[in-house]
Amino acid sequence: MARILLTEDDDAVRAFVARALEMDGHTVTVTSDGGEASEVLLAEDGRFDLLLSDIKMPVMDGIALALNVARDWPKMPILLMTGFADQRERAHGLDQLVEDVISKPFSLAEIRAAVGRVLAGSAPQMASVAGN
Repeated sequence: MARILLTEDDDAVRAFVARALEMDGHTVTVTSDGGEASEVLLAEDGRFDLLLSDIKMPVMDGIALALNVARDWPKMPILLMTGFADQRERAHGLDQLVEDVISKPFSLAEIRAAVGRVLAGSAPQMASVAGN
């Protein structure tokens, strides 16, 4: 199974998503903001199969984190989450870097399916969902 770096500032969402992914056998490392995630990525030399990050967070948001990951570990897939429509729109400029953006609130089945699609290489391309 995959090694996933989960970055989410909301404790309840972070715990929910981590449990969901662990149910599928993934190893999940959790961080609460992009700055902490960057430190973990450096310490682990980017050895993750997926970055799953919220967009709106303190310290460093998910957009800045995604740009750093794409620069330093360009083969690492990135899946973003957000509960804010304006943040989703900001992510559309990253369509070549981000596999997909999943809207909150989502169900256990929806987050597991989205992660499964990205890991399988069959996530919808951001350009195809840009009109949503």
